[in-house]
Amino acid sequence: MVSRVSTIAFQGIEAVPVDVQVMVAPGKIGMHIVGLPDKAVAESRERVQAALHASGLSMPPKKVTVNLAPADLPKEGSHYDLPIALSLMAALGAIPGDALGEFVVLGELSLDGTIAPVAGALPAAIGANAMGKGLICPHASGPEAAWAGADVEILAPRSLIAVANHFRGTQVLSRPEARIREPATNLPDLADIKGQESAKRALEVAAAGGHNLLMSGPPGSGKSMLAQRLPSILPPLSPKELLEVSMIASIAGELSGGKLSDRRPFRSPHHSASMAAMVGGGLRVRPGEASLAHHGVLFLDELPEFAAPVLDSLRQPLETGECVIARANTRVSYPSRIQLVAAMNPCRCGMAGEPGYRCARGPRCQSDYQARISGPLLDRIDLRIEVPAVSAADLIRPSRAETSTAVAARVAAARIIQRERFAARGLPGVTTNAHCSPSLIEDIAAPDAAGQALLRDASEKLGFSARAYHRVLKVARTLADLDGAETVGRIHLAEAISYRVGTEAAAARAAA
Repeated sequence: MVSRVSTIAFQGIEAVPVDVQVMVAPGKIGMHIVGLPDKAVAESRERVQAALHASGLSMPPKKVTVNLAPADLPKEGSHYDLPIALSLMAALGAIPGDALGEFVVLGELSLDGTIAPVAGALPAAIGANAMGKGLICPHASGPEAAWAGADVEILAPRSLIAVANHFRGTQVLSRPEARIREPATNLPDLADIKGQESAKRALEVAAAGGHNLLMSGPPGSGKSMLAQRLPSILPPLSPKELLEVSMIASIAGELSGGKLSDRRPFRSPHHSASMAAMVGGGLRVRPGEASLAHHGVLFLDELPEFAAPVLDSLRQPLETGECVIARANTRVSYPSRIQLVAAMNPCRCGMAGEPGYRCARGPRCQSDYQARISGPLLDRIDLRIEVPAVSAADLIRPSRAETSTAVAARVAAARIIQRERFAARGLPGVTTNAHCSPSLIEDIAAPDAAGQALLRDASEKLGFSARAYHRVLKVARTLADLDGAETVGRIHLAEAISYRVGTEAAAARAAA
């Protein structure tokens, strides 16, 4: 007789059904697992045997064969322990097999029979709901899985004994409650930054339209402080965005206590990060920083210090909104709709272009340093600004600057305008100007006659690419939304163009 239990395998954030089949038959005593298991799955044999022994059950003196179907799908991870154990318990008569047929099961077993938490409980619960089944998961993963919906039956036992008692009716398990993380109250505030009014303006524009931003300036000018305060002016995640972000965090095992938060992600990897760490990969193809920053901010400090292949690997995610990792035996896609914010010094010594300073290497110091960033990557950055050193007059000024709360209100109003505009055109999945198509931006950001003449002249003189042309229009549309204007005017296009050529103008002045 073959007992069956349903579980899942993860392909990106999607849950693929897997059928765990256990047969106890005469033959050489032992337990064999087949179906393309990796090392962690193969080792579950020892964990299952020890957990059953600790729970008062002994392995039968027969041949036990475990098949993970479909057999041609690679099985990775330790979450197959619990479905294998429960299927074996059903084969031994310790649990009614028909009761398990209504559930998808995942969990890792400890040697004492307790069930340890595993990554991916939320996408597993969503996948179980799509199959019309409930979910059995570790107790620590229950609050996370409960977010899949109130109509999904979820059991979160602490041990194998608790599962057996539940199905026997001696100790019924209650449904876990979904938890939410308390909103952060100590976010860095824009009011802490003195001076840098033009940089704050660019930060507000970037937040309002979801635009990519590059800040260049000497050390200590406040580039990192500005970037760290961007989350304080961004609107909270919508319910759909919250679910997508949480599923990625669940796969990566970064949902602490199963608590979800509507705060947009802010990821700041070190410049020594590898390509697999940035866009995903590794032995088990985990999501990288670009995917963990989905619907949030990816901040790259000291941009030229990153390896060139790592930076260029971001070109596809910035354009398509997803990271595709292709291997010989698998192809995994993770969503990565990110807002890239980067900071860099103008040269290796950091002081090029500053009054009263002359670099010993001359203009080549700056040109060589900035050449580490490829042109195609720079072409995908909408706003490029120069952040000069803060003057002493700004530092000793007693009055506080505008708070993040005031700026966030303007950003939220502009985002509402964009969301309603795209929803009226039947595009609910597009929420910001930065992510709309070129054909659509030509329609919604059609400038007046004066603006059209300015844009044509600037494109010819500055040699804008087709991507740069459309990105200028997107920024101009965001500026008009911040002003509450229906039409993109010459003033909006002039400011958008100035952001596009800001760093190039600074480099030209330094070379002169």
